[in-house]
Amino acid sequence: MKQVHIKTIIGTALLALFLVACSDILDEQPRSILEPGFFKTEQGVNGGLTSLYAHLRYIYGNAYYYNSGVTGTDEATYAQSADANFKVMDVSGQGNITSSATGGTNTLWDNAFPAINTASGIIENATEVGLTASLIAEARFFRAFEYFQLVQTYGGVPLDMGAGELKFNTSPVRISVRNTVPEVYTKAIFPDLLTAVNDLPDVGRLTGTVTKTVARLFLSKAYLTYAWWLENPNSIPTYPDCARTDPDGHNAQWYFQQAYDVATTAIDNPGTYGLMPTFYELHVGGNERNKEMLLYADHTQTSEKYNGASLTYGSGGGADNFAAWMMTWNYTEIRSAKNADGTGSSSSVLREACQDLGRPWTRMAPTIDAIVNTFANKTDDSRYDGTFTVVYRGNWPKGGDQTAFYYGANGLPVYPGDPILTFLPDEPATPITYPAGAGPSNVGGGILPGRADYVISPSGISRVTYPGTWKMSTYRTDNAGGLGQPNASICRPFNIAKFSEFYFIAAEAAVKGATTTAGKSAKDLINIIRARAGMWKFDRAQNAAKVEDHSTALIAATPATIDIDYILVERSREYYGEGFRWFDLVRTQKWDEVAATYRIASSVKGDHNAQTITRTIQHYHYLRPIPQGQLDGMEMTADEKAAFQNPGY
Repeated sequence: MKQVHIKTIIGTALLALFLVACSDILDEQPRSILEPGFFKTEQGVNGGLTSLYAHLRYIYGNAYYYNSGVTGTDEATYAQSADANFKVMDVSGQGNITSSATGGTNTLWDNAFPAINTASGIIENATEVGLTASLIAEARFFRAFEYFQLVQTYGGVPLDMGAGELKFNTSPVRISVRNTVPEVYTKAIFPDLLTAVNDLPDVGRLTGTVTKTVARLFLSKAYLTYAWWLENPNSIPTYPDCARTDPDGHNAQWYFQQAYDVATTAIDNPGTYGLMPTFYELHVGGNERNKEMLLYADHTQTSEKYNGASLTYGSGGGADNFAAWMMTWNYTEIRSAKNADGTGSSSSVLREACQDLGRPWTRMAPTIDAIVNTFANKTDDSRYDGTFTVVYRGNWPKGGDQTAFYYGANGLPVYPGDPILTFLPDEPATPITYPAGAGPSNVGGGILPGRADYVISPSGISRVTYPGTWKMSTYRTDNAGGLGQPNASICRPFNIAKFSEFYFIAAEAAVKGATTTAGKSAKDLINIIRARAGMWKFDRAQNAAKVEDHSTALIAATPATIDIDYILVERSREYYGEGFRWFDLVRTQKWDEVAATYRIASSVKGDHNAQTITRTIQHYHYLRPIPQGQLDGMEMTADEKAAFQNPGY
């Protein structure tokens, strides 16, 4: 028997919830534990089902799990204030990724298995308590969703938690055997998702609940990922070791075709979903839960109960949404002068609960290469402007300072709302004059003739000063004209899946040889995304409306032949810093090729001399380590525990 001991495995959730039919949202009623017998009741099954949505908060929005999906890729590296959790994930000689909860590699494991067991408890007891097929399908979706995340991260994982494969387990056990990757896909992921596609409704029963379209997204992505695994173009080892053959007798090409077919079916039958008109509208605060968002870990500023976290102070743990803080540098160190001669240094950009600012942690930083190469076209393509905060504006009156104006670069006055520090989109024709050290801006900002704002060009980005994140950052409407609650965790949903990904999945499958239909070649599909990227509604750098259509220019620039490398760059433009880049690079086996080197300046204020850093990405890094807590909890021999762990850790 394959058995596993996982913390709180007996059908539990840290937050158990109930469904209320008269409401259009999930009504959360905290309980300490869901006892096994509780699943024999309709209330218990419904409560367990709702807990599956709540548990997403403990993974998505968790900064350490977020770190494990971004740091060490071509998108980001560690920043000035990084501790070992962030440095080791960079795989650049700052320490080794280990099994001891390093860098967030344990977060998924620790939270997914309790959810899987809860889902199995719902599935087994649903008929007895009269749960409808569509509600059972929600549990099947979540069980497949968790296993899909696990198999991508760790390789083969246990399907048996002590009561049999995919059975609800009610007794803690301390031995375990891992299933192979093909077994996880063909026994758990595909059957559950196929059932979910068949039984889920076209329209969610409540705001944010899963639908047929959501299940199709993950089914198509699972087909795509498994096809790559079967093909194994760069001979990346798997674990547990097994032949790269499909138990159902299909080859990689069959699965690429399935990925394409399912994704394009969803595109043709969007239901209530679809692409937002502009990239800006997709991410601007106040427009959460829009038609492009398929799945998210929900948060709200209206209630701590429904937010799952404090509305006044974020502890950086539990169900807090605090991921976007990590790539927010300490902009509060920016200074302006009280006097025209540069004397009288004063804080001019204060910590504020707004989407441009938020709480700074300086744990992660974008690489120069991401700014320069990934977002090369910042004129036509709106996604750079809609991804980063590049202008830091004076907001001192909101903190009670009624000084009319301060002095910035070149001794010129700066007023509230004016740019104090700007990260330039490109290298300027006139060389920037950078001061020695931190300089009058206190953060190493440079000077250009005639400008009152200090500036830093892309080549001057460092581990201490860099464009901050915007699209996932803080947004609140209760600031009352002041700074609000910038230390509270982010009380807006953390997005897990978007409708736009169907276009990328289908395009990637087409590049890998799937037979396409008219109007849906890889280039056709990618150009739909690029055309949307060319539609502007607002220029954030200028803080002004900008209703312009640059889609023709972006479509014209698309290569005649799309390849995997192009798709990966386009994916990064679309989903930069959202937490999933590592999965893309691992799926396509491009991680060690795409992210082998990067450029950035040091953690010293005023250092704008970029260095090229080399990473040592080994094949064993393509799987994360099994958490040490899991190994310590198992009553197995040292050899059995060693065999349970992924090689290299």
